[in-house]
Amino acid sequence: MKKINIKIGITVLLMILPMLLIAQNTEMINVQGKVQSANGEAVQGAIVASVADSTQTLTDSEGAFSLKASASNEITITAFGFITQSFTASASPQNISMEADADAQPVQIAYRKVNDDELSGGVAVVNLSEIMEENYITYPLDGIEAFTGGFAAGNIWGLNDNLILIDGVPRDVGSIMPTEIDQITFLKGVSAVALYGSRGAKGVISITTKHGKVHKQKVSVRANTGIYTPKRYPKYLGSAEYMTLYNEARTNDGLDPLYSDEDIYNHATGDNPYRYPDVDYYSPEYVKDSYNRHDATMEISGGNELARYYTNVGFWTAGSLLNFGEAADNQTQRFNLRGNVDINLSDYITCGIGASAIYYNGRGANANYWGSAATMRPNRFAPLIPISMIETTDEITLQQVANSNYVIDGQYLLGGSQLDQTNAFASTYAGGYNKYNSRQFQFNTSINADLRNLLDGLSFNTNFGVDYQTSYNQSYNYNYAVYQPVWNNYAGYDQISSLIKYGEDSKSGVQNISDSWYAQTVSFSGQFNYLKNIGNRHHLSANLIAAGFQQSFSEEYHRTSNVNLGLHLGYDFKGKYFIDFNGALIHSAKLPDGERKAFSPAATLGWLISEEDFMDGVAFIDHLKLSVSGGVLHTDLDIDGYYLYKSIYTQTDGAWYSWRDGALNRTTDARRGENPDLTFAKRKEMSLGLEASLLKRVITFNGSFFISEITGNVVEASVLYPSYFNTGWPVSSFTPVVNYNNDRRTGVDFNINLNQNVGPVSLSWGVSGLYLNTKATKRAELFEDDYQYREGKPLDAIYGLENQGFYKDQADIENSPESVFGQVSPGDIKYKDQNGDGVIDNKDEVYLGKAGWSGSPLNFGVHLSARWRNLTLFALATGRFGAKAMKNNSYFWVDGEDKYSEVVRDRWTEETSNAATYPRLTTLNSSNNFRSSDFWLYSTNRFDLAKVQLSYQLPAGILGKSMLKELGVYISGANLLTLSPEREILEMNVGGAPQTRFYNLGIKALF
Repeated sequence: MKKINIKIGITVLLMILPMLLIAQNTEMINVQGKVQSANGEAVQGAIVASVADSTQTLTDSEGAFSLKASASNEITITAFGFITQSFTASASPQNISMEADADAQPVQIAYRKVNDDELSGGVAVVNLSEIMEENYITYPLDGIEAFTGGFAAGNIWGLNDNLILIDGVPRDVGSIMPTEIDQITFLKGVSAVALYGSRGAKGVISITTKHGKVHKQKVSVRANTGIYTPKRYPKYLGSAEYMTLYNEARTNDGLDPLYSDEDIYNHATGDNPYRYPDVDYYSPEYVKDSYNRHDATMEISGGNELARYYTNVGFWTAGSLLNFGEAADNQTQRFNLRGNVDINLSDYITCGIGASAIYYNGRGANANYWGSAATMRPNRFAPLIPISMIETTDEITLQQVANSNYVIDGQYLLGGSQLDQTNAFASTYAGGYNKYNSRQFQFNTSINADLRNLLDGLSFNTNFGVDYQTSYNQSYNYNYAVYQPVWNNYAGYDQISSLIKYGEDSKSGVQNISDSWYAQTVSFSGQFNYLKNIGNRHHLSANLIAAGFQQSFSEEYHRTSNVNLGLHLGYDFKGKYFIDFNGALIHSAKLPDGERKAFSPAATLGWLISEEDFMDGVAFIDHLKLSVSGGVLHTDLDIDGYYLYKSIYTQTDGAWYSWRDGALNRTTDARRGENPDLTFAKRKEMSLGLEASLLKRVITFNGSFFISEITGNVVEASVLYPSYFNTGWPVSSFTPVVNYNNDRRTGVDFNINLNQNVGPVSLSWGVSGLYLNTKATKRAELFEDDYQYREGKPLDAIYGLENQGFYKDQADIENSPESVFGQVSPGDIKYKDQNGDGVIDNKDEVYLGKAGWSGSPLNFGVHLSARWRNLTLFALATGRFGAKAMKNNSYFWVDGEDKYSEVVRDRWTEETSNAATYPRLTTLNSSNNFRSSDFWLYSTNRFDLAKVQLSYQLPAGILGKSMLKELGVYISGANLLTLSPEREILEMNVGGAPQTRFYNLGIKALF
């Protein structure tokens, strides 16, 4: 508690300090005005005023500016780098017309804002609030790769573990709804992320929430209702076909068939599915055709020059596909409330307060239904036993029915067997239910102080954030009995003569609380900022930043911490030549003393070519900018744990028995060696950026080429040390953890947009993408054959055996290399002996392809918007090409008692040996067949129509003078279509809920 009070005291002191430094202003007049474009539209963005050779950035809202000056001062207003007008200070309002780009807008980058046309390479911005006007989404990053290059598969430039910030505080992207977001900035290059220290070294996604503006109160309401429909279910064999093929598998193994022809026939007819079950987990009996999702959001904003406010209240609820038992009530609900307030305390001090609360509840049956659907064979048991089929004279059995707590629909008992005393069906009906509860509270505040009276161009701001999240499961776990019927047919029809009962019905009434979890984040930053405009030729910027955050998680002893001191220095000459330096002094508790601090420098050089005199004759180029960035960032993100630099010893009782004294002896064993020189990994990078705008912004382009290498990744590799560093018995290792492995990523990202009017139709088209190539440039490894080395191969390389078809017969087996993966038979997969040693083993594994773990080699997204009058059509598609995957789940790898999917129909038999695409069936272990090899490899190339939305905005004339200012309606579909040679595999989930399409109808109104 004492430490917390000290932290709060320091925070308050840092917030108050700038206020104490502000000098008194004397004999000044208030100059106000508005900057507008040539067509009269208000300009939003950074507005800079030069007064008596001093520069200050003005607080602006929709082009408004306000400043203090002496009556004799000459004032020059500059916006977006364009000088607009000079005038003598006067108390009369000044309306200034300018030719600057009215589309320019401020963008949040590391600890500061710049206009979007001033962005350096390695930065991309998405104005989500604008996109949401024609593309309503329910997840903040849904389809975002179509609007920004370099972001694919949920990460930036193939670097996992990106830092996600919401209003400057590390937060989970799932804690915010798209309706709350104004802007998302993707900081990709080393210069863009350097100021965030170690934690930001793999890219930063900075999300800025909406804030109020100076206008009368606006109330925006949006409501949606939609349905999810499954795209595809796995296809499994029915009972009769399964039993037939299982008998075939036993025959292949030299065993007798298990199922008689009569049993198979009875299962096939379906005359009595209770005695001869044929269970389909995906039938309408258990699964609905669709389920619903509903949501509603209300936004309230407004304010004046003194205070602006924004409030977002939202709620959504969704069901599930299951339609029986407790699962019929499955649902999830989320309620959120967010508020942001910005206040001008004086002409020098502004502050902001933001808070958010999220309440998330989920309810589900205590059963893993989808997991059982992938494993439970269709003939095992009938989920329900009909009471009507019990012999009417069997009083004992009827008494069992009377004593049961679970009579389903008044007609059925729960089915099962000795091996299936608990099963997904019975658990869904009678196993109880679980409620998941999550609560999140987020709070952040900021204070900004203009210190121009202390030093012209100087300002200070500080941000403080506190988040708390807790979750737990609240469940009622019930016990239940299942029944296995004993059938007879002596009356000429099937009857149940008795029931074998397994388990007991009981309800304890105890509410179980489990999986309690909490997380807490405390974040703070304080910074001095300096902006100076000298003669409208030299522009200086500087930031000195102290920042850090600490996160605590339940059951984790060490808190996750990130502390760094950052420095930004920037200069541009005439808005044509730019240089930015960003660096951070970082600290890590994961490293030994003497290695815990490092400095990460990065720099960017920029050249605005379009402003050069020799470009005057090139009318079709509006904007052309070239930039180059480079730097070295230190990071501990991939150091998995603390104290890895220390040696570890363990003590074991009873390692051996002494016959001399009859005592058990104790040993002390080494588990890891010491390394006092363990240090940070380094991200070393060079990138080249290009921005262009052509034909009066009809075409815009930005892209980057980058070479990024992370060196000194931490490994514990015995191959780097003599063999005596490891002992066989007692088992010991003196091998230390060292910095050794290197990873390289090379790629190109791009974003192209086209905006053009074709008659009455306004078209907007864009394509964004990333081509990424990865390589393991250094590895601690030792192999006998060169082809097995991972060095020089992609980071996501797939390794496996190379197949040569199936063994044709016993002679083929005898004339082929010996397999160490078990006894093989005709119809098993035959592999190539890569090293020619006459044995098929792991030494014969070769490189097979890229897995696309951090995104396929080529990822891109396309969006199209067409507007005609009040009607807008929007479409979005994504593509992923160049990666492969392995068919290695239970749907494809079938042996033993596994459930059979439809792929086994094309199995190898003596009759179909030439046309077979699947190995022979077996009930024994088949480790030879079911292992990583190109036999199971498939391409993940795909093109997805991810979204189509049609929107209609009612004409303003229809609304008249009603309280409604705007009213629109839209209909959309998501995840609509996948084009791929392997579409069935890509659309199919095995062991989980199915992939779905989503159809939505929405309405939005502005009051």
